[in-house]
Amino acid sequence: MQSSSELFPVALISAELRGDLSEDVYRLKPGNSPDFSVELALTRLGMHGQDARRGVPVILLHGSFSNRRFWYSPRGLGLGPFLARAGFDVWIAEMRGHGLSPRNQAYRHNRVADYARYDLPAIAAFVREQSGQVPHWVGHSLGGIILAAALGGHYLGESEVASAALFGSQISRIYWPLKVPPVEWGGRLLLKRFPVLSGARLKRGPEDEPIGLALETLRWHGLFGRFGERGNDWWAGLAEVRVPVLAVAARGDHQDPAWACRKLLEQFGSPQREFLCLGKRHGHSDDYGHIEMLVSKPAQGEVWPLVEHWLRHLALPARPGTDGSGDRAQHASIHP
Repeated sequence: MQSSSELFPVALISAELRGDLSEDVYRLKPGNSPDFSVELALTRLGMHGQDARRGVPVILLHGSFSNRRFWYSPRGLGLGPFLARAGFDVWIAEMRGHGLSPRNQAYRHNRVADYARYDLPAIAAFVREQSGQVPHWVGHSLGGIILAAALGGHYLGESEVASAALFGSQISRIYWPLKVPPVEWGGRLLLKRFPVLSGARLKRGPEDEPIGLALETLRWHGLFGRFGERGNDWWAGLAEVRVPVLAVAARGDHQDPAWACRKLLEQFGSPQREFLCLGKRHGHSDDYGHIEMLVSKPAQGEVWPLVEHWLRHLALPARPGTDGSGDRAQHASIHP
């Protein structure tokens, strides 16, 4: 594997021009986890002819059943290209076995714990090496949960994370049947019969998810479950995190409701925390859904500029006003 890093083997597997954008795809082989076959694809987007003047790095993490195309369509559209055209140094990560990242030998057993403990620190180290700056992170759904796990588990800290933005990410929604041990046990026995969860069959997206991820989620939501792993309580660890955090929920998102997204944000000990709910009652043009909050025509005009503003100023633009519940219509700043 051709190396372009002093950290671990890295291959530049493609370098292309996509209209006004430059696209470099790297494949990292960090060798820092028990499964040494793990390789991670990392796409770097910038403006053609401006490689020597790269801006602040931003790392984008996709959600479950997804890949880099959530952020960056073949036509050069998406939040990734938008931020690159705004002058940011954009890096789009793909989790093990997703998109251009090949399936590792133990793919079936992959968990959030593996992504948080091994993969995100390797990605952070490489981006810092290449850019010379501490990156900002943006995660959608499971991507945001993985980022929260890495922060709460203290696998990432202020030297690797300039700020964290979590879109549609939560772990507090209660599934009452799973609180009954026989139901949870039965679910585990059923899931263990399958190597993967098929995104196509479940109509959830273009990618599969390893069964280890589903089993891990069952444990979190079980009777005595917690967000963490043995010997490391990620939920408790979030109270010690100090990096700026933005949490964004969508009023039309029934999968990850706003109250649960806000609860995750409130667990962070960060002095600088902001919460934003996207919906008509909050002054937006649409009651956004789980995907539409970042991938839709309205999001292009309303949400993407807010992300850019957050990354530049670590604050959302102030828009005063209250809704019927007394919450701020546009967003709320939360102080520990």
